[in-house]
Amino acid sequence: MNAVESTETLNAALVAGATEHRDPDWLVAQRTAALAQIDQLRVPKFHRFIYRDWNLLDHRLLWQASDPALAADIAQATDHGQLIQVGQTTVAVNLPQALQAQGVILTDLFTALTQYPELTKPYLNQIIPATEDKLAAYHVAYLNSGIFLYVPQNVVIDQPIEAHIVQDSTQDGPQVSHVLIVADRGSQFAFTQHLTTQGTRANLANNVVEIVANDNSRIKFASVDELGRDTLTYFNRRALVKHNAEVDWAVGLMNLGDTLGQFDTDLVGEGAQTDTKVVAITSQAQREGINTRITNRGKHTVGNILQRGVLLGTSELVFNGIGDIIHGAAGANAEQENRLLMMTPGTHGDANPILLIDENDVIAGHAASVGQVDQQQLYYLMSRGIDRKTAERLVIRGFLSAVLSAIPSKNVQQQLIKTIERNLQNG
Repeated sequence: MNAVESTETLNAALVAGATEHRDPDWLVAQRTAALAQIDQLRVPKFHRFIYRDWNLLDHRLLWQASDPALAADIAQATDHGQLIQVGQTTVAVNLPQALQAQGVILTDLFTALTQYPELTKPYLNQIIPATEDKLAAYHVAYLNSGIFLYVPQNVVIDQPIEAHIVQDSTQDGPQVSHVLIVADRGSQFAFTQHLTTQGTRANLANNVVEIVANDNSRIKFASVDELGRDTLTYFNRRALVKHNAEVDWAVGLMNLGDTLGQFDTDLVGEGAQTDTKVVAITSQAQREGINTRITNRGKHTVGNILQRGVLLGTSELVFNGIGDIIHGAAGANAEQENRLLMMTPGTHGDANPILLIDENDVIAGHAASVGQVDQQQLYYLMSRGIDRKTAERLVIRGFLSAVLSAIPSKNVQQQLIKTIERNLQNG
């Protein structure tokens, strides 16, 4: 089969799959346009991280029902917003009547595309366009699951809205999941997600989050990523932050398999702000590369990056912190700190601060470190009768505490702490 025939075959299969699923015509058009561009686009660049041998494309648009019992250990909420999804199957949605009455929408993505096109079509795949790179184009072409959240103007939600996304690796097939969050003017809320895997089949996960923060809105986004060892993961999470709006990220990267990820916050409005906190633990022979970028476009915008990672076994972890101040962003403030703690001799870590500044009237700074556990701290704890392994875990907990304390949900915070403890014991 030549290249033309191969492209035509893939396109025919894609259109057939989208038609079977009854996708709206505009989404089918997006899919086919993205597929046509995949071979012409480059993969995203990760400074000092090589992944050219990773197979991050799985050209199958499969529609598969999953067993809801795979989410049996997730407690279903009755008092706050929650959506539980296993593979492409939405197991449960809870949205309190008070929030429904205020116009809040929480549903699976494909339902939203049909029922609320005026809220989804202007934003879906627009914050991260298919033309950006090969992996973005792949995501648009083969999207197969997702969640939509809309919070109307001036609505304030006290309790975090939860999403539990379970990758179904009891079956063979990629997870191409998209979370779309639209915050209208003046709204305030927190959104937490927990990503896990059930099953041991080797699968690809391509997960995207797009957030639109309209004027004067406030969003706290938290995630615990805990995908399985046989999952090859790529994620891209991006926020468009408008006038005097704020999006804060607090993320624990606890995946067991190889992971490639991007966080990107675009501060387009005057006075827009973001505080991005990322913690990662890598173990065994795992490899993980993370780009965290903040682009200051509006005047008097503020962007802070704090990344901390712990390396075990013979793993590799690369943090790239990128602060980009565009010409015209007078009064912008961009600060970042990237630190890695290597627990065993065979690990490889890089913490790379990158500042791109095209404006004079700004404040910018960075800090980076790669090192081993502070022996004086260990000695102090062990002199109080604490064994070495416990002392190391306490030091690591302290090292990661700046991120842990930023997670808005206490339940998610406790879940992340348990996951960290488990990874340290098994690392």
